Amino acid sequence: MLSRIQAAIVDLDGTMVDTLGDFEVALNYTMADLDLPPITRAMVERTVGKGSEHLIRSVLAHQLAQAEKTVGACVTVDVLYEPAWQRYQHHYLSCNGQHSDVYPGVMEGLQALKSEGIRLACLTNKPLSFAQPLLQAKGLAGFFDQVFGGDSFERKKPDPLPILKTCEALDTTVASTLMVGDSSNDAQAAHAAACPVVLVTYGYNHGRPVQETPAVAWLDSLAHLPDWLKASRG
Repeated sequence: MLSRIQAAIVDLDGTMVDTLGDFEVALNYTMADLDLPPITRAMVERTVGKGSEHLIRSVLAHQLAQAEKTVGACVTVDVLYEPAWQRYQHHYLSCNGQHSDVYPGVMEGLQALKSEGIRLACLTNKPLSFAQPLLQAKGLAGFFDQVFGGDSFERKKPDPLPILKTCEALDTTVASTLMVGDSSNDAQAAHAAACPVVLVTYGYNHGRPVQETPAVAWLDSLAHLPDWLKASRG
């Protein structure tokens, strides 16, 4: 299968860009607006990756539990979700990219893949209105033929639909497309779509070692991907 790879679908947060700082700042401003206690960076790292709705609901549930003695029983996640989402969008767009960094090796890896004629798409569960400005700010946008966010399709990863739709947009078959991500979320979507998947070892995998997740390879840097792909092709 790897000998026929013509395209790669690359995740964003935790794969190309370390965005924990952006999440932490935006979420803590949001918690302050709601009179809830601040969150920790470790909690953000365990929670990101499944889309903004999941992130906000998970953070609200955790923080409401922490503040149980000071908030009323009528204050629930459902009550707070909409105002939290509105404030989070405002704060995230204000700080998007300011507290994040491109991982070492990402630029080199993407450039080498493009030089080999591999078509590239970015597929993230991050809202598209967050993803596109971040790619622009970090100098990554020009590598990608297509960019899709968590709100681009009816369902998000780990559902296979986003991968299938991205392959359609790239005009490639699933079997000739490689998914590149950092978590079990990416791997589950790829497996369900029958798409080969490579995982990087430095990202966010919900607090678990990513090597526990089945993949065709685990790489310490995206810079290693082109050479690994050449070797896999024989």
